[in-house]
Amino acid sequence: MSRADSHPSRRAFLGATGAVAATGLTAGCESPAPKPNRPPSPASTPQQVSATGRHQAGVTLPQPAQPNLLAVVADLGDAVAVGPLLAELGQAVHTCTAGTDPRLLGLPPGDLTVTIGVGPRLVRRADPSLPGAADLPRFSRERIAPQARGGDLLLQICASDPLLLPVVAAALLEQAGQRIRERWRQSGRRGPNIPVAKDISAPRNLLGFIDGIVGPHTAAEHQRHLWLTGPAPVAGGTIAVVRRMELDLPRFTALSVAEQEAVFGRRRATGAPLSGGTAAWDPNLGAKTPDGRYLVPADAHVRRANPNVVGVGLMLRRSYSTDEPTPGLLFISFQNDLRTFTNTLARMDDSDALLRFTTTTAGATFLILPGFDQQHPLGAKMFPRSR
Repeated sequence: MSRADSHPSRRAFLGATGAVAATGLTAGCESPAPKPNRPPSPASTPQQVSATGRHQAGVTLPQPAQPNLLAVVADLGDAVAVGPLLAELGQAVHTCTAGTDPRLLGLPPGDLTVTIGVGPRLVRRADPSLPGAADLPRFSRERIAPQARGGDLLLQICASDPLLLPVVAAALLEQAGQRIRERWRQSGRRGPNIPVAKDISAPRNLLGFIDGIVGPHTAAEHQRHLWLTGPAPVAGGTIAVVRRMELDLPRFTALSVAEQEAVFGRRRATGAPLSGGTAAWDPNLGAKTPDGRYLVPADAHVRRANPNVVGVGLMLRRSYSTDEPTPGLLFISFQNDLRTFTNTLARMDDSDALLRFTTTTAGATFLILPGFDQQHPLGAKMFPRSR
């Protein structure tokens, strides 16, 4: 079979529509014998997420985020035409999420999303003045091998069905062929979502605390803090930071619950700040005990990373816990200004108690390209098809 025959055609890309439902099973304590060809329960069928639109899926949609993720970071050869490659990858994303790509091997796509970003080197090739052209600075508490620092291409693959992740990654890498070289990959999982406020929920991390409470949650906040509004080649995109961190679980576990809560500045059970209120409340950083001690310690994470104190906008976190190669966290944040992350971490680097239990082993930043559709291929405004 030729390479052209093995890939979905543009006709298939333009014509792919509709959702493919995942098969589900329901069970009860004393249910009758199952009937053949019983339709799946609607509650067990993940809703399809459109791959096309103003923004790429996998950032704010779906909500809440899917429980499984695979991130693949790769480099492009110097002579590779970026525009055609991105257009092909966008076509493959569309057919995979629509369930029409034969490389899915019959697996229903469910709520599969693929989010694609390009690294600073490629952004500078297009226009050094564009957002996303700056490399991620180095910080303390890093042990990053050269292979795990930076990168030209990010493939963020998320789904409720963990079987989809390696299958979709293989399809996209096969589509790219020899034009890209994989640097590293990391899979991760999110625990059950815990309600924080009306229409807002977040999972716990491996340290037992609710992760991702603070962030832009409304459409207005997304517009202000998340999405890029200009110039035209990047409008509708965002800036991602990806960092893989090891967590020192034995040392953290050895702390008492009160000591653990002092590290975060929040209650472990509820996520509420130590200054009082509910998980959705902003911490009162000026609140003190009768003897003059801050209720939220001076080195607590919620104080050191507080956006009002740092003087930056909000970042949307879509992080996943990991267990290989070691227990840790794949930290992923989205923001429309890289300084939202870098200024925050610079202040945390100074004296954040949480960082004493972390070691970063991989890190990169990517411009998450604006959304695409049948008439506007992925990345076309930044990288014309001939480049």
